[in-house]
Amino acid sequence: MDAIADNYQLIAISFATTILLFLFASIGSLLLGTLLVAMRVGPVAVMRRTAAVYVTVVRNTPLLLILLFFSIAAPKIGVNFQFVRIVIPTGWGDIRMTNAFAGAVVGLTLYTACFVCEALRSGVNAVPLGQAEAARAIGLPFGGVMRHVVLPQAIRAGLPPLASTQIALLKNTTVALSVLVLEAAYALKQLLDANPGDRWWLLVAFAGIFVILVELLSFISSRFERRWRIA
Repeated sequence: MDAIADNYQLIAISFATTILLFLFASIGSLLLGTLLVAMRVGPVAVMRRTAAVYVTVVRNTPLLLILLFFSIAAPKIGVNFQFVRIVIPTGWGDIRMTNAFAGAVVGLTLYTACFVCEALRSGVNAVPLGQAEAARAIGLPFGGVMRHVVLPQAIRAGLPPLASTQIALLKNTTVALSVLVLEAAYALKQLLDANPGDRWWLLVAFAGIFVILVELLSFISSRFERRWRIA
C-alpha cells in the first residue's frame, strides 16, 4: 500500500499519458476510418481495392509488430518523429510527448482505423439503398451523398461497434510499453520491479483505474447512442 502512496505522482502522470495517447489515436482513427469506408464504398475501383487491401493487411498484423516497426524499422528508412518534443507541466510532474509517444499514436491510429472502417461499413450497409439513389437522382455528387445522407445514418447504426472499437483502443494503449512510452502499463512494470512486496496492491489499483476509465467510456458511448436514437 505504501508503494501507491509514495508514487501517486508517477501513477497520475502515467494515466494522464495513457488518456492522451487514447485521445490522439481515437481522433486519428475515426478520421482515417471514415476516409477508408468512403473509399471502400466509393465508385472508384482502384480506391476500393486499395482500402480493402489496407484493412485486410493491417487488421491482421499484430499491433505489437506495428508499434515496433515505427520504433525500430521506420527510423532506418527516414520515417521518424524526432521533431515531437512537447512537455506539459502539471502539479505532479511533466507529461512528455516524445518521438516514442508520436510513433505509438501513429501505430495505434493506423491499426484502429481498420476496425473503425469495418464498424462504419456495417452502418453503411444498414442504410437503405434507395436513399443513396434518391440523393444521386437530385444531383448530389458522391461526396455530398456520403456527407449528407449515408454517413450520418451509418454512424448512428454503427455506434455500438464503434464504441467497442474505442474501448479496445483504450486497452491497446498498454502495448505502448513495448516502445518505452511512459503510460500506465510501463509505470506498473517499473513499480512492480521496485516494490515486489506490494505487487498485489499495485495490480488491484491499476486494474481498478482501468476499469473506471472503461466504464466511463462505456457510459459516454451509451449516452451518445441514446441521444442519437432520440434525434
